[in-house]
Amino acid sequence: MNRNLFEQKPVYQPLAAKMRPRTLVDYIGQQHILGPGKPLREALESDQLHSMVLWGPPGVGKTSLAKLVSELCDTHFIALSAVLAGVKDIRVAIDEAAHQQAAGRKTILFIDEVHRFNKSQQDAFLPFVEDGTVIFIGATTENPSFELNNALLSRTRVYKLRALEVDDIEAIIYRSCVSYQPIEILLESSQLSQLALAADGDARRALNLLELAVELAPGDDKQKRIDENTVSEVLDGFVRRFDKGGDLFYEQISALHKAVRGSAPDAALYWFCRMLDGGCDPLYIARRVVRMASEDIGNADPRALEIALNAWNVQERLGSPEGSLAIAQAVVYMASAAKSNAVYKAFNQTMAMINQQPSYDVPVHLRNAPTAMMKELDYGGEYRYAHDEPQAYAAGENYFPEELKDTRVYFPVDRGLEIKIAEKLNYLRELDKSSKMQRY
Repeated sequence: MNRNLFEQKPVYQPLAAKMRPRTLVDYIGQQHILGPGKPLREALESDQLHSMVLWGPPGVGKTSLAKLVSELCDTHFIALSAVLAGVKDIRVAIDEAAHQQAAGRKTILFIDEVHRFNKSQQDAFLPFVEDGTVIFIGATTENPSFELNNALLSRTRVYKLRALEVDDIEAIIYRSCVSYQPIEILLESSQLSQLALAADGDARRALNLLELAVELAPGDDKQKRIDENTVSEVLDGFVRRFDKGGDLFYEQISALHKAVRGSAPDAALYWFCRMLDGGCDPLYIARRVVRMASEDIGNADPRALEIALNAWNVQERLGSPEGSLAIAQAVVYMASAAKSNAVYKAFNQTMAMINQQPSYDVPVHLRNAPTAMMKELDYGGEYRYAHDEPQAYAAGENYFPEELKDTRVYFPVDRGLEIKIAEKLNYLRELDKSSKMQRY
């Protein structure tokens, strides 16, 4: 039998995997936790390992940092992916770590995408984190406070990793070009900047783009020149980093909402376009814009709600780009409009009041009387028809349950149309005070 048929052939390794840093000097970025005097740097230098969660967007060095920690502290390293592993795999890893512990060596159990583990899977390795069988390092792109058990969080320290700066990405690409053996890579600074910018803070993406550029670049087995045409071909149709269901999604819609609320039309338009550029459904943004119109503008400028609904309608009828432009118009209008959250606050206060109080009866004078029996009970008998009153206002009338008479929840602000609304309401209250028709 020819055993060569069963011998493992060399496996292709992506450039991103080949270029993983081996020392802290090689590790680029995250100086807020790895710079001199920073907490994680001090822990590594003093060999004071602790369980941790590395939280950050894709391609910022979470896996590389975990492996680097293991190499610097000379520990046994076990890596699992929460996408593929189950409780059985965790148990095998724990048994392996226990053997290492018996031999006097520490073990790092690294779990990539740990947020994908359910509660029972997280609970499976929790006791072994607590008793020191393993030093746990989890990597996640999602907010740990939402995705991880409190018991696990209480036994770990969370480090927030940031998207890499363009300068960091350029340094990573340049270093990779220098190390790209046996081929010499020729890359002008302008093309380097284009690739770094397109990577959008993701080192893995940067190296994948570089690897593709090398394949497409003109040249031979000894030398390749990545020119403008090559970069244009590589970046054709590229989409920026955007997670339609994760933290980045909610961070950007939050930024858009706050920019509108803060009367910053330029910033609001920026975040709107960022979300579109990342692939967000314009209809989702249109729906949120309607919410902004009611929550933050309200009766200070009632036209905002109409404009928001019209923009939503245009998007549904015509799609993009016409719909996107209509939504942009609505966003800019609302960011520039007078602001009031008076109705929003009044609504929330009224809902809270109803939840905390009994279900009071409708006053008899406000009830309809469609039957003879109801008329006999004097339903609606003392109701005053406002249109028959002076100025079409029944001064002194009460429309609340008797127990809530004179309650106020709506307080117009001194901006936009609500200035006029407040003036009218104050005038009507003065009529109530002077009326001899006070009810109750």
